[in-house]
Amino acid sequence: MRIIPAIVIVLLIFAAVGIVFDAAAVRYSEEAAVRQTVQYYLYGLKYNDVENLKRAFYPEAKLFFVERDNRLGQLTQAQWYEGFAPSAGREEKGDLRISAIDITDKAASVKVEEFYENSKYADYLSLLKFNGSWKIVNKIYVVERKAP
Repeated sequence: MRIIPAIVIVLLIFAAVGIVFDAAAVRYSEEAAVRQTVQYYLYGLKYNDVENLKRAFYPEAKLFFVERDNRLGQLTQAQWYEGFAPSAGREEKGDLRISAIDITDKAASVKVEEFYENSKYADYLSLLKFNGSWKIVNKIYVVERKAP
């Protein structure tokens, strides 16, 4: 008779462990999907590739930054993409990387750092998962210029 409670306890432990592993697998899967979206973004920046940027961004996403005169600046996607035309396809010399990811359900925040010869950018990307995929819906960034 004592064997039945022991079997029940073992089964409950296996069920709990399975739930923990399932949750970890979902988190890993979502992080991989967020990383893939951000990789489109990074590739677009590195190679001045607007098509990859469009794969990463929601079409109505805005970019916000602080102008040199301390006013809030913003760009639409169309305005931002225009800046890539003169150097389309050319590789930028710099190191771009994801430095932080935070995901809660269908929302994610990603920090990207870009290191160039004369400047460093910190991009903060807001992503949402809708219609089955992750998209960057907002970007804020700051630029640190290196002294000549």
